[in-house]
Amino acid sequence: MLSVSLAAMDDTAALTFRPATPDDAPALVGLIESAYRGEASRAGWTTEADILEGQRTDPEGVLEVIGKPGGVLLAVESGAELIACCQLEHRGTHAYFGMFAVRPALQGAGLGKRIIAEAERFAHEEWGVSEMHMTVISVREELIAWYERRGYARTGETTPFPYGQPRFGIPTRDDLEFELLTKKLG
Repeated sequence: MLSVSLAAMDDTAALTFRPATPDDAPALVGLIESAYRGEASRAGWTTEADILEGQRTDPEGVLEVIGKPGGVLLAVESGAELIACCQLEHRGTHAYFGMFAVRPALQGAGLGKRIIAEAERFAHEEWGVSEMHMTVISVREELIAWYERRGYARTGETTPFPYGQPRFGIPTRDDLEFELLTKKLG
């Protein structure tokens, strides 16, 4: 059970960022699923439960990200509690940001802003990249607006959602696609 309270998640709360290991995979899958799918995800604001059913990820997908050369899946902890995660992948002059999840009960308290800022700092300082890229389901207007407030810009560049591949979820509508968002770093 998560013992970190919302009140404890202010701008001074100590967070630990560390590379995830294969042993973290089950807890990371649980975290990611809770943030995006099913009834538990409705406790936060990042839920995809109204547009996608089924799973968001699985142990194989998380292990693939953990083991991918040129990337890192950051586990974010407060004390010994896993409370968030994000994927960073070095792709030449830019980094890719993905697999971002915050425990639903902790969403809306400023934690996401702190995590994305640390991810941007890491990508810029450690990899020397000048831009961060991410893809977001284009109908997620509230989420896209949140990223825009963090300095990300919509590009209008889209890629299709993987319909027919339940490993990525079962869409409840037929207009899903991913839109590329970018931000200059440094």
